[in-house]
Amino acid sequence: MFLSGITDEAGRDLDRQIAAHRELGWSHIELRMVGAVNATDLPDADFDRVAERLAEAGLRVSCFASQIANWSRPITSDFERDLAELERAIPRMRRLGTPFIRCMSYPNATPPWPEAEWRHVAILRMRALAARAQEGGITLVHENCSGWGGLKPESTLDLLDSIRSPALRLVFDTGNPAQYGQDSWRYYEAVRDHIAYVHIKDYLAPKKPGDEQACFPGEGICSVRKIVADLVKSGYDGGFSIEPHIASVIHLQKDIQDADLAFRTYVEYGRRLEELLEEVEAKLRAS
Repeated sequence: MFLSGITDEAGRDLDRQIAAHRELGWSHIELRMVGAVNATDLPDADFDRVAERLAEAGLRVSCFASQIANWSRPITSDFERDLAELERAIPRMRRLGTPFIRCMSYPNATPPWPEAEWRHVAILRMRALAARAQEGGITLVHENCSGWGGLKPESTLDLLDSIRSPALRLVFDTGNPAQYGQDSWRYYEAVRDHIAYVHIKDYLAPKKPGDEQACFPGEGICSVRKIVADLVKSGYDGGFSIEPHIASVIHLQKDIQDADLAFRTYVEYGRRLEELLEEVEAKLRAS
């Protein structure tokens, strides 16, 4: 088991991201934005510099937080764009020894397609992506977020059962269910046998739908402590990756306004997760 984090929430500059993880003493990092560009879209020379800096810092990349099938790419978007992104990512992941690349499964169109049609095309696309991932020796981890496969636990399981590929597993985000009026624990219970990686987010109870406010892990309604305890008890040996969403929320175009505050918030979030894990492990040892 290890700790990681989507470090562009500590700062978009790679040196700042590295500094946050050095301060936390963590050995893993999850790559998303470097500057204003996703790591999968960086020109080769820029990616080479990123790889060199990470090696110098002694940091391993636990996952690429890609844009494949994500909130910005509805079911009507150009599928070739996703295939091209995966093709660029595979050699970069091999170079860094990164096993996972995060994906979603296409938000519905505007105006919306009937669910049966949306499901059909999403599965066709995800099957092709999973086949290429398997050929490339890496694993797509589908996040319970934007897209047909993140609608509800039943959709997630349907997606996995329909594709049946060892190269398609799940990254479970503890906070996302709250954003869709779902119960995090119920979602987790339904899909836990397929979880390969975990994103840690938490939210306070909203005063009205759509008014969710992110908070430190364990302080909200997302059953973070209960989920982490269940994973640890079951022998989970994968990563817990923080995505605070307090100072920066990429998909809402909420960019960092106070760089020092974002950095401090990210580090504090990591420390709070460490404390939560220590408490969970102590209780399990005492039981």
